[in-house]
Amino acid sequence: MKLHCEVELVNRHLPTFGLRGRGKGSRAVLSLCRPSDRALSRSQAGPVQLVIYTLKDKTGSRYKANSSNLKNFLAAVRLAHQGCAVETLPLLTVAPLKTSEVEKPKTKMVITSKKDYPLTKNFPYSLEHLQASYCRLARIDMRMLCLKKLKKLDLSHNHIKKLPATIGDLANLQELNLNDNHLETFNEMLCSSTLRKSLQSLDLSQNKIKALPLQFCQLQELIYLKLDDNELIRFPFKIGQLSNLRFLSAARNKLPFLPSDFKKLSLEYLDLFGNAFEQPNLLAPNIQLTVPLTLLEISARAILDYRIPYAPHIVPFHLCRDLDTSKSCDCGKSCLNSFIQATVTMNLHCVAHTVVLVDNMGGTEAPILCYFCSLTCYSQFLDRSTKSNNR
Repeated sequence: MKLHCEVELVNRHLPTFGLRGRGKGSRAVLSLCRPSDRALSRSQAGPVQLVIYTLKDKTGSRYKANSSNLKNFLAAVRLAHQGCAVETLPLLTVAPLKTSEVEKPKTKMVITSKKDYPLTKNFPYSLEHLQASYCRLARIDMRMLCLKKLKKLDLSHNHIKKLPATIGDLANLQELNLNDNHLETFNEMLCSSTLRKSLQSLDLSQNKIKALPLQFCQLQELIYLKLDDNELIRFPFKIGQLSNLRFLSAARNKLPFLPSDFKKLSLEYLDLFGNAFEQPNLLAPNIQLTVPLTLLEISARAILDYRIPYAPHIVPFHLCRDLDTSKSCDCGKSCLNSFIQATVTMNLHCVAHTVVLVDNMGGTEAPILCYFCSLTCYSQFLDRSTKSNNR
């Protein structure tokens, strides 16, 4: 499709610098083309391009064409070609454009005081990075949740107490900073939202969080996790499922020990300084063994050990929750409600390349929970530990 016409090329940024175009058109050929990449098949071709050929530029200048705007433009051209009355055509009157119409869409906005926070004006829908710190926000502004292109949201240093589940509708959100707020919980609905596939960095430091929900480990794209200066008494039970996690900081909390799943992590940086870790004692276990095993325990172990799929539409919901919190024995098998629990010492260098000292004494060790599915497994573990300590 080609159109021979007079064309004037105008730089959209000129009005922002107080400059004008030369106001003179030149003879050109206007054409709609596909991208010239031969590696792409017709079915894989990218967006339509608007190409302008001039005497000085015979190879043509290419511009991406917005499909919706292009459709409306061509519809108007077609009606004009058919001889429709001018009054019926969707034409604009000749007038200077507003600065906002020619400016590049705003992708970043930084607000660091309450007086600068917009109350009567919406946030630009083109935003990809929004920071609203020190604004005394008591809740997340619902206008922010309409910013579908948002990749980074920084709401640090506010007074936010709860997180709405609708944050999960921000499908492109990669970084969420909620440092220094009044959060007491983390909404479990967010863990099953689109954030599972997008969120890579989460900062919840300097809040009042005591525990993260079991579903937290569904955020499997997490790389950075900051939990410093909270009131944490435990990590998520299945924290080892965060296979992409590389930086974990949970200093100055109230952690008495680490979950057994912690051993599955592979971190580059770990900071657990200033936690109230208990002294491990392998010889004082918590014995929860049931002899003989109940039918529920036998069935649960079989489902877990043979990796049989389960879901609420297969077994009752409460059984699914029990299976989700199953324990892994040192022998590799699973157990549900019948087990022996003990704490042992683990050197944190086993799971992290760089470890911040756990205490002022220079230690890098912390207590970790261990589970044993039988008395035999527990006895064998004691024997191995005794031999290791005697070497």
